[in-house]
Amino acid sequence: MLAIVGGSGLYSPGDDFQLEESLAPETPYGETSAEIGVGRWHGVPLAFLARHGPRHRIPPHRINYRANLWALGQLGVTRIIAVNAVGGIAAELPPRTLALPDQIIDYTSGREHSFEVGEDQPVRHVDFSYPYSEVLRTALVAAARQQQLALVEKGTYGVTNGPRLESAAEIERLRRDGCTMVGMTGMPEAALARELEIDYACLALVVNWAAGVADGVIEMTEIVEHIEHGMRRVKALLGVTAKMVAA
Repeated sequence: MLAIVGGSGLYSPGDDFQLEESLAPETPYGETSAEIGVGRWHGVPLAFLARHGPRHRIPPHRINYRANLWALGQLGVTRIIAVNAVGGIAAELPPRTLALPDQIIDYTSGREHSFEVGEDQPVRHVDFSYPYSEVLRTALVAAARQQQLALVEKGTYGVTNGPRLESAAEIERLRRDGCTMVGMTGMPEAALARELEIDYACLALVVNWAAGVADGVIEMTEIVEHIEHGMRRVKALLGVTAKMVAA
């Protein structure tokens, strides 16, 4: 089954999602961010989880990533498309751009990054050379081309702790490191999915220029406006992709 993990601005797949049940699975790691909606979307089975919870109440550094991923795995989810709002660092990523990162750099701290606690069994190391599923990335690219939606097909996602936005100097450091976009929720979500052997891809919506890239300060009203505009295209792209990966 496919799951969508919704980030800022995406709290349901859309009005055409036929919800069959809302589940609050028990996990060894505590509660999920929200109930998981299970149903059918565009004729295919789908699970949906709002990463930040109802009414966007959970900040990035307080999200229970382990509970979220564990619960999806227990429901039989084998593929996840995560939607993330990001800031654009590279020139080709202005606000409202859809992007498909193929790499990630983790700058976060203080988060539970693994299911491997090493208490009663040997630690298992997983390969993370290429963090995103090529199967899902290929499907997203094909869906975008089918709908004639512009999509930047590569990029490196730098993940910061939040919830504050970054300083201009921090963004300059990320740029030197090779990051083309910045956000706060890409990790440890991607790595946890890899530990569970769940195919995982990120669909990023650029909602602002990162600090120092453009003149002036970052206005939250503009971010909200870009989110509202962009999520219509996100939902359209996800709908076509869902049918492709379920075929």
